[in-house]
Amino acid sequence: MTSETIDHGTLAKLVEAGTLRAARVVGHDGGWGVIVKDRKTERPLAAQRGQVRLFRKLETVVAYLKSIGIGRFDVDAMNYDPARTDRTRPDRAEALKQTHEAAAYDKWFREQVQSALDDPRPSVRHDEVSARWAKKRAQLVKKTKAGRGAKA
Repeated sequence: MTSETIDHGTLAKLVEAGTLRAARVVGHDGGWGVIVKDRKTERPLAAQRGQVRLFRKLETVVAYLKSIGIGRFDVDAMNYDPARTDRTRPDRAEALKQTHEAAAYDKWFREQVQSALDDPRPSVRHDEVSARWAKKRAQLVKKTKAGRGAKA
């Protein structure tokens, strides 16, 4: 068997084209995997990022295969041990933590913006501030030029 995997889109196209020869559901410690055979190549079904996809329940993999048009397949439960099924997903836990942190930051940021908008203190218009700074800048330039002239 080759180490290449097959993704959902490619598997669906093989089924649609009628070139899929066989499918096998294989038990592992972490759940159930799918191996498909087309012509001469056997490849495991991959999830995201090319990792072999594991289904936790046999019913789920059966429903998945039937939904894409595979109604007949072999089941190999030799290496399946329901007592050793890993129920943790540290990658998902970290992603969920980051999502919560982002949502909390977003809430805080929106509160800060709304607080600034609701501030009762009088505000200064942009063109007034620009005019003040232009005047101040001109005074500093004039002062700088005057200081250079005195030293020369």
